[in-house]
Amino acid sequence: MSKIQANNTTGTNPILPTLSRFKYEYFVAGISGGVVSTLTLHPLDLIKIRLAVNDGRASVPQYNGIVDAFKQIVKSEGIRGFYRGVTPNVLGSGCSWGLYFFFYNNIKTWIQGGNSKKPLGPSMHMLAAADAGLLTLLMTNPIWVVKTRLCLQYVEDKNLAECKKYKGVTDALKKIYRTEGIRGLYKGLVPGMFGVSHGAIQFMTYEEMKNQYNVYQNLPIDTKLNMFEYILFAAVSKVIAAGVTYPYQVLRARLQDHHVDYRGTWHCIQVTWRYEGWRGFYKGLSVNLTRVTPATVITFVVYENLVHFLKFNS
Repeated sequence: MSKIQANNTTGTNPILPTLSRFKYEYFVAGISGGVVSTLTLHPLDLIKIRLAVNDGRASVPQYNGIVDAFKQIVKSEGIRGFYRGVTPNVLGSGCSWGLYFFFYNNIKTWIQGGNSKKPLGPSMHMLAAADAGLLTLLMTNPIWVVKTRLCLQYVEDKNLAECKKYKGVTDALKKIYRTEGIRGLYKGLVPGMFGVSHGAIQFMTYEEMKNQYNVYQNLPIDTKLNMFEYILFAAVSKVIAAGVTYPYQVLRARLQDHHVDYRGTWHCIQVTWRYEGWRGFYKGLSVNLTRVTPATVITFVVYENLVHFLKFNS
């Protein structure tokens, strides 16, 4: 009997330290970083989406770049026009970053066996980030569909069917579900899954830069860095990830756009290539980098400082 108990105790020892590390600070810090960055930079996100779906064929306003988009939106919609879709964007970003950091750090902690000073290496960082990204995407995709459609509500949409005119988040959720079913709330999921690689590349790059820097300084890999170091590593990792994976964002936005009907991801790829060539897959890239780089910096700086604060005061 004692032998069985000893075996059971030995078997649970590696698990208990890991479970004890499933703390709230990752979720709270992630939400805080996502909300702050989203509120600050939502206008650029709206312009990025409108440029991404601008294929020159749909009956929507045509923009010739960031400056022209700013001018047209101010003229036709006023300052409030820049904040269409801000509610689901804040909700989506807050939940996404909160869930992502929560899943990522707990998966990483599980792989490390509860030892935060144990280095994982690029492949394990990518695995943890990919798993976290997939779980987060499955839980938040409906919010992103609503956000995209609210961002694509134009004052020129006079002849749009009433079921495609949305008064807010709740109204959009109801109408999309009523007219398109659950599939409507998961439009863009396939390219979104490809987009999981974006987060995986970003987090792998970010973590490896932090780890290698601390190793170079002869410090433990979980040592808190200064503000400039977080800003630099967050910015570089985001630019690399965005440059490599941006086409999926164009495909996702176009599939979620209610002004054009695509038969699926492959059809969207074919149409984009036929009418716009490879450049069509990179529409909105400049405004995207202008938006996501500072957004990521804000998110990561808020996250890193808040998570260290919460750990120290818990």
